[in-house]
Amino acid sequence: MSQCCDEPSGSGHFDLAVLGAGSAGFSAAITAADLGARVALIGYGTIGGTCVNVGCVPSKTLIRAMESVHGAQTAARFGGIAGDARITEWQAVVAGKDELVSSLRRRKYLDLLPEYPGIAYREGSGRLVTDGVEVAGTLIRTDRVIIATGASPSIPAIPGIETVECLTSTTALELTVLPATLLVLGGGYIGCELAQMFQRAGVSVTLVTRSRLMPGAEPEISDALTDFLRDAGIVVVTGLAYRRVRKEEDGIVLTAVKDGKTFDLQADRLLAATGRTPNSAGMGLAAAGVTTRSGGSVIVDGHLRSSQPGVYAAGDVTGRDPFVYMAAYGGKIAALNALGSDPRQYDHATMPWVVFTDPQVAGVGLTEAAAGDAGHRVKTSILPLDQLPRALAARDTRGLIKLVADADTDRLLGAQILAPEGADAIQTAVLAIKHGMTTMALGETIFPYLTTVEGLKLAAQGFGRDVSKLSCCAG
Repeated sequence: MSQCCDEPSGSGHFDLAVLGAGSAGFSAAITAADLGARVALIGYGTIGGTCVNVGCVPSKTLIRAMESVHGAQTAARFGGIAGDARITEWQAVVAGKDELVSSLRRRKYLDLLPEYPGIAYREGSGRLVTDGVEVAGTLIRTDRVIIATGASPSIPAIPGIETVECLTSTTALELTVLPATLLVLGGGYIGCELAQMFQRAGVSVTLVTRSRLMPGAEPEISDALTDFLRDAGIVVVTGLAYRRVRKEEDGIVLTAVKDGKTFDLQADRLLAATGRTPNSAGMGLAAAGVTTRSGGSVIVDGHLRSSQPGVYAAGDVTGRDPFVYMAAYGGKIAALNALGSDPRQYDHATMPWVVFTDPQVAGVGLTEAAAGDAGHRVKTSILPLDQLPRALAARDTRGLIKLVADADTDRLLGAQILAPEGADAIQTAVLAIKHGMTTMALGETIFPYLTTVEGLKLAAQGFGRDVSKLSCCAG
């Protein structure tokens, strides 16, 4: 598919060219088209980008599938119930994932293009040139460009890793045969999610990281999640230095150092979940005057403008806020700024983030350390889930809620939740922080009983009292 409109390739002048046909690119193109602009949307590779094809959608459907297996296996936590579930055909699970991906790619990307006659879709690798963008030898003339080419999985620079077949977050989701053992490098959100998913699929998993799990999370959250993953049977080794990787007859071996001691870790397969590299190479950015960081991410200001006038960037290629909803938000802001006279600010101060482990990890705003660094006099409240009626009723008290507030103004600054339903509860904290609520006001707000989100109220009340001494629904 090379075109989605009647206009001949390369004819005329476009108001805007968008490089990248993923979430950020589509958001930018649709926003511009809604403004009446004539847009060239340039896609390279599979249309739809990371999220729908190899990221959010495929990973979360497999995670959910394995949650169903685990849920049945743990039903005995309720008296009088016995449950069991097992994978009968992993290939069928993967095929179902692929079917969902294909369906959403068509419905949310391919089928949308005819709905916007102002968008001309072009396939090929785009390169910035003097008068616009060159695609497959054809010049697309424009004065405004948005770079939204995303990012790809990166392989860590460990000696010998190039000699083994290393899985990434993309190729791991394509496996039709499960390995008996798996070594996962990286303790960020991708590493934690995939390690738990494969462990629940019956794989013996070792998860290793240079620092601690979820280094951007509160230490209490990180420590608790580490304990839960270990309790489930995942071998978690933190604080490592990687020395080399080699292949042997019976698998792959990682040599590492911890506390001055050198040792080997072995597995059938190796999965690198150690970050992503912006897709910015080969686009002529330096020659076009677009400044990038050493890792390739495009440097932008608060309005998503690059160093070159008329060139903007949004999404993962900027190296920040690596979430699909922030890419879409950034694409919209970039398009509005590229075509409008009233600059819009890219605001991520109340950006929620979620890790789809079980329990889920979700957060927004400042951590305790970040709040202190920002000059706040900080106070905190931690609610263990054994004080949350929802968790008690579910017979699952794994987790906690931590709130961070300004001790002088009582204004809520940050919140993190570790709970089985934490992802659906964090948005209340987002709104509380966005609208400047105090912890007192949050604690006095009416919440529905027997919900996870009620934990935010109890945690807010915990700033001033011992919530273990409250009756149900009190306060």
